[in-house]
Amino acid sequence: MELEAVVQAAKYLAAGICMGIGAIGAALGEGMIGAHALDAMARQPEMANTLLRTMVIADAIAETTGIYSLVVAIVLLFVV
Repeated sequence: MELEAVVQAAKYLAAGICMGIGAIGAALGEGMIGAHALDAMARQPEMANTLLRTMVIADAIAETTGIYSLVVAIVLLFVV
């Protein structure tokens, strides 16, 4: 019974660490993408539509890291 409690605690800890690191990475990446896109829009306002579209696509790609870490955390909690 005691071993099961340790395994359960390890699962929760691992899932939390996985989500924490995954969320930080995605947030930093998306922030950098947004900052550089706004900087480019300020320099060339006529390119704002193209830059916005590219920024949204790049943000979606950067967000996949957070989604992958969520999937791993769910697997750790409910499958392992």
